[in-house]
Amino acid sequence: MKKTKNPSTLGRLLSYIGKYKGSMIISVLLVFIASVAFASAPLFLGFSINNLGDILKGNAGEEVVGGFLIFLLTMIICYVVYSILSYIGNLLVISATQKAVYDLRTAIDKKLSSLPLNYYDTTTYGDVLARLTNDVETISVSAQECVFEVIKAVFTMIIMFIMMIGISGWLTLFGLISVPVMLIVAGKITAKSSVCFDKQMEKTGELNGYVEEYYSGHDVVTLFGKEEQVDEGFGKINEDLFKASNDGNFLAALMTPASQGSEYLGYTLVCCVGALISIAGALSIGMIQAFTQYLTNFATAISSVMQLMPQMQMTLSAAKRVFEFLDETEEVPEAENPKFPEKLEGKVEFDHVKFGYLPHQTLMHDLNEVIQPGQKVGVVGPTGAGKTTLINLIMRFYDVTGGAIRIDGVDIRDMKREDLRNIFGMVLQDTWLYSGTIMDNIRYGKLDATEEEVIAAAKAACADKFIETLPGGYNFILTEGAGNIAQGQRQLITIARAMLNNPPIMLLDEATSSVDTRTEALIQTAIVNMMKGKTAFVIAHRLSTIKDSDKILYMEKGDVLEVGTHDELMALDGGYAKLYNSQFADKQEN
Repeated sequence: MKKTKNPSTLGRLLSYIGKYKGSMIISVLLVFIASVAFASAPLFLGFSINNLGDILKGNAGEEVVGGFLIFLLTMIICYVVYSILSYIGNLLVISATQKAVYDLRTAIDKKLSSLPLNYYDTTTYGDVLARLTNDVETISVSAQECVFEVIKAVFTMIIMFIMMIGISGWLTLFGLISVPVMLIVAGKITAKSSVCFDKQMEKTGELNGYVEEYYSGHDVVTLFGKEEQVDEGFGKINEDLFKASNDGNFLAALMTPASQGSEYLGYTLVCCVGALISIAGALSIGMIQAFTQYLTNFATAISSVMQLMPQMQMTLSAAKRVFEFLDETEEVPEAENPKFPEKLEGKVEFDHVKFGYLPHQTLMHDLNEVIQPGQKVGVVGPTGAGKTTLINLIMRFYDVTGGAIRIDGVDIRDMKREDLRNIFGMVLQDTWLYSGTIMDNIRYGKLDATEEEVIAAAKAACADKFIETLPGGYNFILTEGAGNIAQGQRQLITIARAMLNNPPIMLLDEATSSVDTRTEALIQTAIVNMMKGKTAFVIAHRLSTIKDSDKILYMEKGDVLEVGTHDELMALDGGYAKLYNSQFADKQEN
């Protein structure tokens, strides 16, 4: 995973919130008014204390008594106004931040559909899921809690500072003398703890990837008795995660005693200096009380920010990982003026095609071949020959690095990807079915298909008989990964899904590899009927399934080395003949 392009993670995060500046501006104004009201309350309390002193001395008239009551009532009103406006301001901030998170999730969703296949091939699912769920949720929770508190704390500190200066510059100096030292210490702690929180997020993604990988292969792990090794690997990552989290929180926890130490030192100095000033008669008891209240509020604001620092650091670490994901290189942009064949016939042309997964490593050097409409093409070769790569190039999951692939005369790079892929029906070796009814899973190939069309496709794929034996038939609910039906049955459903779309070109990648011989024969018959008039590319390890192909491409190390019919390639006595004879020999030995 590459580093984020923009060094200001905080700036990028705030830019999402900034889209809702209307709500934020209103919230800021409300918080400002609330802070002024909050700051005014101690002042009125100080006035009321001064009046109370005169009342207790017995030399107060009705005006002093009335003033005492008015000051107390005004103080109460200030706190009420503060509470109401703070509540409304907080609601507006929560609304803005959650809308921002919604936009962030939307951007992530769009990014998922624009990333090249290579990204998914080289990144663990667990790490991707951690970024898209755990990290985004961390941002969501922290944003609504931290943004409002920080805004309120900033206004509180500014207004409290102004009020303290207004009462006594000397008391302000002694009360805040330790703040600069505290801020320097806090900066050092933050720098060190942020490294730990970055590592914590990284290890969380690594742990999720590890769990996802070995959970999906639990049967194999158990079969080979590797539970202990898997546990050791999990324990190592878990220990690293614990250490990073523990170190980060330990450093962040130092913020509280640092802020409290500064606060207590300020109190001590204010009490000593305030007593001397009061004795000298330069400041009344009420104003000293108001000052200490302002100092308390100022210190509380600093403490609240300090206590939020761990959460804010975790938020920035999570945001950094999310923005790294959003900065990943996307697919080549769509053509500005997309084209599409005037008439779809299914002609596929490979014109000096070159391709390599890495810039410095060419896999396919120079493929020149023309597939005529309606031809069945078998693609064979040893493991790693490049068969699936060829299919990926046709589907434009990867772009060729040289030459061109054309369908009915149009370069596939000049087509919109969605239009291009609608031309194909595809059945993969690895089945993919989602939780839902069998009817809905087949209909995934054509969302507006009727029940009759779905059933017809299932019958053509020889899937109807086993579906009817299930409880509920086509309404039978498949669990996650369709684990409640057999692998061969899952493959039959995916074949029915491809048949339903009725595309002009079919791509089958080991489509019958997971079914028994009897079922394979039935499927082959159904596929032959389905492919009448269609162009078809069939990847198969069982060479008997592609003997009747109009053309066979034999591949090795990414290149097509032999082209011809079964009889022609057997007569050539090259790589295809050796591969076919080896399978025949295996059957003879068995």
